[in-house]
Amino acid sequence: MNHWLMKSEPDECSIDDALVSPRRITPWTGVRNYQARNYMRDTMRPGDGILFYHSSCPEPGIAGLAEVASAAYDDPTQFDRKSPYYDPNSKRDAPRWQCVDVRALKKTRLVPLADLHSHAPLARMLALRPGNRLSITPVTAAEWKFICGKLL
Repeated sequence: MNHWLMKSEPDECSIDDALVSPRRITPWTGVRNYQARNYMRDTMRPGDGILFYHSSCPEPGIAGLAEVASAAYDDPTQFDRKSPYYDPNSKRDAPRWQCVDVRALKKTRLVPLADLHSHAPLARMLALRPGNRLSITPVTAAEWKFICGKLL
C-alpha cells in the first residue's frame, strides 16, 4: 500500500465537501502537472491512504484522511470546453490527463503546515521541501505512521 498527500483548495473541494459527496467519493480532476499525473496513472492503487491537505487558504494543512477509490482514468475536464481545466491539445484518442476517485474517510483536526515543519521525523517529507508545488506527493510509511499516530 502506498500513501499520498493530495492538495485541494478548500473553496474548490474541501474535506467537508468530499465527506458529503455521494458515497463520499470525489473525482480528483483538474491535475495539470505531468509528475502528479504520473503518480495517479502509474503508482496509485485503490486503497492507498491519502492525507487530504487544504492549500491556498489562510491556514494550509492536513484536514482529513481519505483513500484512493479507483484506478486512474481519463480526466473528463480536459475535454470540457466550459471547464477551467479544458486542454485544447488533449485529444479523446490520445488523452493527456488522468484522474482518480478519492473516498473521504474522516475530517481530522487541522495540522498546519508550520506544525508539520516542526517535527524532525518529517524533515525529508517531499511535500515540505522548499520549492515543492506538486499537488500530489508520495508519503513514506514512516511519515504516514508519524502523522496518523502523533499529529491527527
